[in-house]
Amino acid sequence: MVDHLKDLHKEYSEVPIPEQLDLMVNRSLKQSLKERRKKRLKYKWFASMGVAAIVFLIAINTSTTVASALSSIPGVDRLIKVLTIKEYIVAEENYDANIKVPAVTNMENKELELGLNNKYLSENKALYDKFQAEIAELKKQGGGHLGLDTGYEVKTDNDRIFSIGRYVVETSGSSSEEVNFDTIDKVNQILITLPMLFKDEQYIERISQNIKEQMIAQMKADPDIVYWIPENGDEVSTDMFTSISKDQSFFINNDDKLVIVFNKYDVAPGAMGSVEFVIPTEAIAGDLVSQKYIQ
Repeated sequence: MVDHLKDLHKEYSEVPIPEQLDLMVNRSLKQSLKERRKKRLKYKWFASMGVAAIVFLIAINTSTTVASALSSIPGVDRLIKVLTIKEYIVAEENYDANIKVPAVTNMENKELELGLNNKYLSENKALYDKFQAEIAELKKQGGGHLGLDTGYEVKTDNDRIFSIGRYVVETSGSSSEEVNFDTIDKVNQILITLPMLFKDEQYIERISQNIKEQMIAQMKADPDIVYWIPENGDEVSTDMFTSISKDQSFFINNDDKLVIVFNKYDVAPGAMGSVEFVIPTEAIAGDLVSQKYIQ
């Protein structure tokens, strides 16, 4: 595990720090120190250890604001949960990529934190290598157009749940979008999976049926909305949505509701993008192991 931590720290240290950000950090820290002297705040330990930690976090967080980074100072409501630790950028004629690698911080369960961060690093490095290989192949064939954009979004961050979504958008003529989520129980410091929320696998049919009902209702309300389901009178094909998978992509929102997510083209035309369905708790209440997460 020590070697893994060293590798992760190396990734941190290799991230270039923009000059403008460096100036902003220095200005913010000077102002902060000035105000603390005037008010004679009691956080004396901050001057020796806290400042160094904050500078380090800001230095590697090249895609967020200084204000966001400084939110980890005691007394400020929100602690930093995710940082961009590395970016892979390709900017060539006809070939463009922007790959942001997140890192989860401040978890008590360091083994889980390290596992997630290693996963994010390896996933994005694999995407970068694949993109470079595809560029090389296209150039051999006379050229083409290729784009790749990845990033992340914190979907939920409350006293109990932390959920981060990672998206991958690939462009080559048409575009595809894939979204994955990791949902964490912040109290027990464990990763939540979809099956562990339910008593048995009956949830698959229950959730699938509710989603179909939502799809039908949406299509009746808006003629521009289209879903591929047999209940819509469409001919059954491999593209038809009939059921979620056992480990379907999901997250738990700030209202303590289960949200099921589909990638672009999974259940609808590309114009619909990736789609989400909030599952009413009453539709699955009898299947839940408990209502600790879903309410």
